[in-house]
Amino acid sequence: MSTNKRLLGKGIKYLTGALPLMFLGPSLIYNAFMNQHTNWHYLVLGIGIVACLSSMLLIFLGLRIIMKALFND
Repeated sequence: MSTNKRLLGKGIKYLTGALPLMFLGPSLIYNAFMNQHTNWHYLVLGIGIVACLSSMLLIFLGLRIIMKALFND
């Protein structure tokens, strides 16, 4: 049973793409709640929520691809 290195690299790329979003999303959400007196509150909150959701999606896809590479599914 050998590992598919091409798929493993693709999965790691997904995970490295999710890493900045894991920190950026909660920071944007916190910033939006601290600055509720501005008009940009809802826009920054929406961007933060989208960043968190896309981070979770990239983590899920990355782990799924890595499992496929390891177990030749």
